[in-house]
Amino acid sequence: MQFVHDTLAQRVRFASGAAAEGLAAEVDDLGARRVMVIAGASEEKLAERITTGLPVAHRHHEVVMHVPVEVAHRARAAAAERDVDALVSVGGGSTTGLAKAVALTTGLPIIAVPTTYAGSEATAVWGMTENSVKTTGSDPKVLPRTIVYDAALTLTLPVELSVASGLNALAHCVDSLWAPRADPINQALAIEGAWALRVGLPLVAAEPDAMEGREKALYGAYLSAAAFASAGSGLHHKICHVLGGMFNLPHAQTHAVVLPYVLAFNAPGVPGAEQRLAAALDAPSASEGLARLRDRLRAPRSLRDLGMPADGIADAAQAVVAAAPAGNPVPVTLDAITDLVRSAWEGTDPR
Repeated sequence: MQFVHDTLAQRVRFASGAAAEGLAAEVDDLGARRVMVIAGASEEKLAERITTGLPVAHRHHEVVMHVPVEVAHRARAAAAERDVDALVSVGGGSTTGLAKAVALTTGLPIIAVPTTYAGSEATAVWGMTENSVKTTGSDPKVLPRTIVYDAALTLTLPVELSVASGLNALAHCVDSLWAPRADPINQALAIEGAWALRVGLPLVAAEPDAMEGREKALYGAYLSAAAFASAGSGLHHKICHVLGGMFNLPHAQTHAVVLPYVLAFNAPGVPGAEQRLAAALDAPSASEGLARLRDRLRAPRSLRDLGMPADGIADAAQAVVAAAPAGNPVPVTLDAITDLVRSAWEGTDPR
């Protein structure tokens, strides 16, 4: 056994019902005196509640999916105008992504308070969109210093969005099994994360107001993101970034739709990891386990339903092949990816 594993320097607070206290302690620990709170309109009241008493210099509510560069520029300007010394993000992946865009050019520390299972809070990956192209990169400056996890903050997340966000987290687990820097440590995190999500998400769907499922799902989402942060972006995420940037598709739902097709495509190339994933999903095969889970959760089924045009399949496939990471366990060809994207667009059974 031989590998190189990077562990990111980050603090994690996990306690249900304790977001305000944890956040106050972390802001105090930073010594911050002029905080910029980033939260979209849907999280505005929640953010105000858990940041009461903090030295808030500015509340920023312009949060847009896929972080358009012009939105990032306005957030950076707002931070500079108020001379802020720390960022607090309260929300899902788009909110965390905007905080990262500000930190990328300013170096300001981020305290992330997630309200979904997006996982961006645990990675040093940033992404922004310009002219229908989503560009991503990795920089230590954008890794939040601390994550404050409070499963109670996810109680208002509707079941449909909880399912999509949770399957996005599961996609982090699956991609981490074959991504460019996959190693035994991040694979172990990914397998445990997949188990937690397999157990937690059906509980969330069945009892949305119960804490057990929400906590399990949030725990799994963190493990999935920690694995992904180390392993890097595999084929699944390259496909979803292309589709999201090109057609402005909803992020979590796109991941939920595409995942079974990429799993079926890559599983033959990683039989050992596939069997470990199958065990975590409590099924004879990983694809069967994922199919059972998606059926229980009534997951989104097709890219067509998300608004992707049929005439975009060919262009998307070409862009995916150009962006595909080296070392994918199965050869990435234009014909194969075209078939994969077309199947995901139609919502037919993965082959």
